[in-house]
Parts: sequence; C-alpha cells; structure tokens
Amino acid sequence: MTQLPKLILASGSPRRAEILRSVGWDFTKITADIDESEVPGESPHDYVSRLAREKAERVASEVPGGIVLGADTTVVIDDKILGKPVDVEDARRMIRLLAGREHEVLTGIALVKNSVSGGTNKTLFKTSVGIQSTKVKFFEMTENEVDFLAENGDPLDKAGAYAVQAQAALFIEGIVGDYWNVVGLPISLVYKLAKEIED
Repeated sequence: MTQLPKLILASGSPRRAEILRSVGWDFTKITADIDESEVPGESPHDYVSRLAREKAERVASEVPGGIVLGADTTVVIDDKILGKPVDVEDARRMIRLLAGREHEVLTGIALVKNSVSGGTNKTLFKTSVGIQSTKVKFFEMTENEVDFLAENGDPLDKAGAYAVQAQAALFIEGIVGDYWNVVGLPISLVYKLAKEIED
C-alpha cells in the first residue's frame, strides 16, 4: 500500500491531527464521546485497546464505508494508569511520581471500517487493533522544577501531565521506542493497521 486511505479521526486531539498532517495523511475529524472509566481488574493494555476500539466503533456506526481511527494514550507507572490530571495539584502529584524514574507510555490504536452486509441491513465492522509501548525516563527533579512543569507545561489535557514535545523535554533523560507514540499517535502502527484493513 503506497496510497494512504482517507481516515476519519475519532479524536479531538490537536497532536494526533498534527501528526497525520505531517505525513500527508488526508483525514476528517469526528470526536467520539465515550465513557473512559477503567473497568475493575482491567490491565493498562486492555484499557487502551478497549477505548481505542470503542471510540472508532462509535464513529464508524455513523459513517458507513469510512475507515475510522480511534486512539487512546495513557502513562503507566507501578502498573497503575496515570490519566489526565484533574487540576494543577494533581499534575504536580503525577510529575513527582515520574521524576527520576522510567515509565511506560501505551497507545491503543483501532482502525474500524463499517460495511452493511448485503440484504440484511446489518452493520459489520472490520477491525484492526494494535498497541504501541514506549519507555520514557525522567531525570530527578527539584520541587521548583516540578512546579515549573505543572504550571507551564499545559498538563491538564495530557496523560501523565506532560507533553514530550514541550517543556517536559527539559527533564527527559531518555526514550526507548517510538517517539511519536509519546506525542500521542504511533504513526507507523497506524500505517501497518491501515494496510491490514485494506487487504
């Protein structure tokens, strides 16, 4: 596959849209409104893949024939999910947890194509789902540095309270794996799944 199929991005994330645009991928956006609560006993891997699939299927149910991209990114440390902070104090708590340690950034990706089976009017979803994992390590941070990142890094709409491509870059010691995954969209995985769903 060398021609990129047009996608419907089931996300309001400006970062995901920017990454798609940067590689020349044609897309439209329809935000999916779903409940993002964790299910008791659910692993972080299952959590991100479930939310990605639910977002994509919610939008695909309204758009027959389209290929819908759903994604969900979370930060995991000590086997616990760090979602988006509720306020700046919560952002400080998360940044303190990450300081001086390695954590995992997980993104679930789902591509869903909606087709109606002939003569039955029954909706059928063709779905490809994958997960990308990246390790990120922060330097040790002083309390002043924690405050700086919490107050200046626009943390409230970001899993783990940081954006790797912004002020957090000052404090990151190393990244192992896909950088674009940490930004919010592992674009090479999206391409791989797009090839699968178009076969």
